[in-house]
Amino acid sequence: MNEPSLFKLIIDQISLLTVPLLFFAIVAFAMWRGVKAYESFITGGKEGFNIFLQILPYLVAIFVAIGVFRVSGALDYISDALAPVTTAIGMPPEVLPTALMRPLSGSGSLGLASDVIEADPDSFNAKVASTVFGATDTTFYVIALYFGSVGIRKIRHAMIAGLLADLAGILAAVAVCHLVFK
Repeated sequence: MNEPSLFKLIIDQISLLTVPLLFFAIVAFAMWRGVKAYESFITGGKEGFNIFLQILPYLVAIFVAIGVFRVSGALDYISDALAPVTTAIGMPPEVLPTALMRPLSGSGSLGLASDVIEADPDSFNAKVASTVFGATDTTFYVIALYFGSVGIRKIRHAMIAGLLADLAGILAAVAVCHLVFK
């Protein structure tokens, strides 16, 4: 049986401690600055609900577009066409649909990543799918939702920058998975 590497053990410990330490650091900083953290949280929650009501029409529009993309078979066609490229960079072809859907929809890409994970939870494919999911963002969703909700019509270079960041996240996720899990 293989013993886990020291690097993997360190990464595991960092993963376990990051969120709780960040939470306590924020609360401690708020107390140090004299900010009423709970009241600020409640005020932010109220503002968040109002923002949700404003962006609801944009959410509906993007979810309809994503549904059409998935049902039309375009995702499968693109995945099949790009399979040789993914194999060349070390990405399992089964992960490509997750990577392609991620810029469009968090929930859609989560469903595709879940399919890969359910097939074999401890496999390299599952680890790459999970890492790609975490290393990329919902670029089109963010642009459509946030730019649309504040009335920005000229997105300029935001989409290109977002998609390049997604590509960098995918490549980094594959490279890190090869370093840590292979």
